[in-house]
Amino acid sequence: MQHRRLVESEVDERREQKRASKEGDPRKKMAAAAAMAMKDPSLWHKVAAISGVAALGLGTYGAHMFRPKNPAYKEVWHTASLYHLVHTAALLGAPITKRPDVFGGLLTAGIVLFSGTCYTVAYLEDRKYSSTAPLGGFAFIAAWASLLF
Repeated sequence: MQHRRLVESEVDERREQKRASKEGDPRKKMAAAAAMAMKDPSLWHKVAAISGVAALGLGTYGAHMFRPKNPAYKEVWHTASLYHLVHTAALLGAPITKRPDVFGGLLTAGIVLFSGTCYTVAYLEDRKYSSTAPLGGFAFIAAWASLLF
């Protein structure tokens, strides 16, 4: 009985989203599109696929072509690549978590903020761009902690 109510509420919600998308208000259209995207379990597989391609490409570049003046930046690039690839693999599991959008969103934020910052610092060989890396690390921790709830 409860399952039937859940299914009926999803049907009603989709009808409302379709109705809103037919109306002229662009905010309603964007909200309807965002709601539909959140219900698509393959969304996180697509995000993982894009992130995986980027992780492999950047890792390959770092291993074979990246030649910083200071060799310490090669290690920074390697760290970025490692965290990027590991958390990309974890994104594949987002659809089976209790809150896929929280887990997937936090992992994606962590990849962008932590790995992206490390790639930038290594490529530019300048640590002044490192201020957002801790936020990315916190996002990774929060993503894994979100599995507890």
